[in-house]
This record gives sequence, structure tokens and C-alpha cells, in this order.
Amino acid sequence: MIHEDKEKYKDILEDSVTYLEQHGFENIKADTEGYETPKSYSKKGSDISITPDIVATKEGTKHYFDISLKSEKPKLLKSKWLFLNTLTALKSSHFRLITTRGHYKFTEEMLDDINLNNKKLIKI
Repeated sequence: MIHEDKEKYKDILEDSVTYLEQHGFENIKADTEGYETPKSYSKKGSDISITPDIVATKEGTKHYFDISLKSEKPKLLKSKWLFLNTLTALKSSHFRLITTRGHYKFTEEMLDDINLNNKKLIKI
């Protein structure tokens, strides 16, 4: 999610954290109350900052998760996903998207636009 959408979809973020806990993920960091906030990445020379929605580990591997919901600023969301996909490839980590009913088509179209068709969605 982009910053403007975080408060609006807080319940979906919390449901996503619960889902990951139930599926064996540990050391969960999430941008929500009760959890440590994941590390942010800033672009030099600008005020742009990217923070993954959730970061967790499973079986010794770090996983970055972003929640995909319809957004008023799809260009920012695409940039965030491309950055996180590149970051995880460099760090030998995994990047996954979490989405919910009513947002599948939006997410799949966005992934097609940026050629990330190989991403398997976690549907909650």
C-alpha cells in the first residue's frame, strides 16, 4: 500500500499479519500497532521513502510482503513493487503480494503493466 491508503485499510493489514502468523512466519515486522515497523528505504536527494507493509522470516529466509489494494496512485504502487522486487532479488529474499476479494483484477492488471506476471498472489 502507499502511505495514503494505510489508515483506510488497517484491518486488511492486521488480517494479513494474522494469516502469516498462522502459516509459520516469524519475526514479523509490520507497519501497524503492536509490531516493529519494517526498515524504510529512501531515495537520495529526495523525500521519497519506501517501506514494505510486512517483513517476516520463514525457514531462515526473509520475505517482503506488500498489500495490493485499489489505489488512487497506481504509478507510486508500481514503482514500490518494482523496487521491492529488485531489492529482494539482490538480497536472496522473497517478495509476495497479498490481496483480497475485489482487488484481484486490479492487482493482476498492475502486475501485467510492469511485467511481474510471475508473482503468485496470496489471496486472503
